[in-house]
Amino acid sequence: MADVYSDIGFAKLDLSRGKRTGLPETIYAAGKTKEQLLEILQTFHQKNINVLATRCSLEQYEFVKKSHLPLRYNETAEILRLGEDKTPKNGVLAVCAAGTADLPVAEEAALTAEFSGVEVKRFYDVGVAGLHRLLSKIDEIRQADVIIAVAGFEGALISVLAGLVKAPLIAVPTSVGYGASFQGLAALLAMLNSCAAGVSVVNIDNGFGAAMAACKILKLKEK
Repeated sequence: MADVYSDIGFAKLDLSRGKRTGLPETIYAAGKTKEQLLEILQTFHQKNINVLATRCSLEQYEFVKKSHLPLRYNETAEILRLGEDKTPKNGVLAVCAAGTADLPVAEEAALTAEFSGVEVKRFYDVGVAGLHRLLSKIDEIRQADVIIAVAGFEGALISVLAGLVKAPLIAVPTSVGYGASFQGLAALLAMLNSCAAGVSVVNIDNGFGAAMAACKILKLKEK
């Protein structure tokens, strides 16, 4: 058990999560100082462990990139990746976003899945305010093994899409919308009360959680 975690004082870094769960080690960067984030990344790099950092600000990235670690950063998703994506082998994931304002959450899901070794097909701006946009892509979406659907406002995309596909659908409410959307609560409740069968729902703005659930489903294809 000596090498199960690395104690660096302010954090105990899990070194065996990938072997236990099949999913990559992930850092929640928000709330950490730039110096703490850098030390965590350096420790994992020394152990040859690829790591994903979610909710990583541009300021944090600008600081840690000076270390010349093999980092890649996506400002839209606030995703920092240490190391390369795994080779896709576990099926196809469709990530659907209702509107452009939902892209930060949708891209968090897409990049997380790609880092974990999943092929991702993106279908963005397919919300039901213009239903023809969704219907023009539905045949392609139906080819996916798992679907993540991301929507704010009233979250209507989820019920419509779930009634058109066979694949498992993971719904992600976003905090996009005007006052009565209550920072995503309206979309969350709508998704939880969807009349379409086979919908699973994660927390508001949790693209990462949706991607991890999708990856676990797709890993069943390996058996």
